[in-house]
Amino acid sequence: MNKEFLKGGNPYLPLWEHVPDGEPKVFEYNGEKRVYIYGSHDTLRTEYCGLDYVCWSASVDDLNDWTCHGICFSSPDGQPLFAPDVVQKGDTFYMFVSEARGSKCSVASSKNPAGPFLDPVDTSIGFDPGVLVDDDGKAYAFWGFCGVSCAELSDDLSRIKKDTIHENPIGHCSAPWSKNDGHIDYQAGFFEASSPRKILGKYVLIYSKNYNVPVEELGVVPNCNGFLSYAYSDHPLTGYVYGGDISFNGGEIITLPSGEHRMTYQWGNNHGSLAEINGQWYIFYHRQTGLDEFSRQAMVEPVDVAVDKKGRLFIGKITYENGEPVSSSPVDMTSQGFCTDGLNAFSIISASRACHIYNGLNIVNSPKTDLPYVLPVYSSAYDASFPIVNISSGTTIGFKFINTFGVEASGATLRLKALTELSIKVIIDNYHGCSIGHIKISPSDDRIDVFIPFEKKISGKHSVYFEFNSSSNSPIAEFDHFTFEI
Repeated sequence: MNKEFLKGGNPYLPLWEHVPDGEPKVFEYNGEKRVYIYGSHDTLRTEYCGLDYVCWSASVDDLNDWTCHGICFSSPDGQPLFAPDVVQKGDTFYMFVSEARGSKCSVASSKNPAGPFLDPVDTSIGFDPGVLVDDDGKAYAFWGFCGVSCAELSDDLSRIKKDTIHENPIGHCSAPWSKNDGHIDYQAGFFEASSPRKILGKYVLIYSKNYNVPVEELGVVPNCNGFLSYAYSDHPLTGYVYGGDISFNGGEIITLPSGEHRMTYQWGNNHGSLAEINGQWYIFYHRQTGLDEFSRQAMVEPVDVAVDKKGRLFIGKITYENGEPVSSSPVDMTSQGFCTDGLNAFSIISASRACHIYNGLNIVNSPKTDLPYVLPVYSSAYDASFPIVNISSGTTIGFKFINTFGVEASGATLRLKALTELSIKVIIDNYHGCSIGHIKISPSDDRIDVFIPFEKKISGKHSVYFEFNSSSNSPIAEFDHFTFEI
């Protein structure tokens, strides 16, 4: 059968595109509703972000077909642009631009949600601006780093109404850069990435938290800022209470035989927000590739949203009792993104879509050079290689989820480079589960295709893991992509 590279999944933008900090907005323009993504642009490769913003969008009816509209704003002074936000008021779209590495904020405008955004005007809004235009047309801005402030904006969105400023509507984290001002919250402390929304009648602030306490059930030790969390209120600027965590970019969380919990992906900073699309809420966030935080990729997961009889707002993976929401936890990081039935097993799936890359070491305290990782690639060729490299013996690489959609699969073909003699197992449903197929291979100078027959045909939706083993203590393989065979 003819094979095509997978369209969709996580990351949901093309693998070569690095747009973190994604603020999703659903706008109707020229009679069509589309989801627009605005974020910083990791193009400098040796530091955060880049010198321009690009805009991507997708029809609300096909969330796996994204269009790049090109550059929508360029740095006016040659300094990197940090995370932006865009809102609509009337027939005009306003982009809040983080200039000069986030040290100043201007607002530019356009009649088209894809830009270009022109005529920037300086504002007194600070780092990581997030803006909400309320149902009555009033606009509110949130901003800050290791401490958040908020205020109402003028009608033209260019000025803060100084008599409305509120500092620390929620507590902030403890960090070398934060003030010891009596507003520290070690459990729910604000780090950065303000993003206000209005959800089920509640004012909601999505933000990046820095956990100053351990989270044993997620394998997290202090200090970890890989979470997107939320607080909510019945008022736009005051009265916020902590809600919980929505997402975490540390990959699949596994439980070891000892009972210890481990993350399986190299977590790092996080930034994003919520959007409702055709009745389903999604959390947009980002993950890291490479050995630093300078080549991040846009990710998405569906979330549940509910309010209980007491007016408490729950977002994430919600637990219900007798039909009433009682608690929530972060949704799982997956490989499927908008493909909520799973990735098509018979397409060509890049190894870099893995949400589980684990070699037995504790990611939180191991040197990154000892861990396997996704190699950042910037080529825009649709079949460019995006391998997982630095694979050591005992590494498992996992995908949640793969679906054969009723067709039986007899095996899997992997493209890889073998750096030594090694064996590969295919495991389903649990990373330390039973093997359904295995093969031994010899070293290869170039990338080769390796077919692994299954011991019995499988069908349906499964977590799929590839386990690499060798007697070598050095890296043993580079894994490009795979596909199932009928």
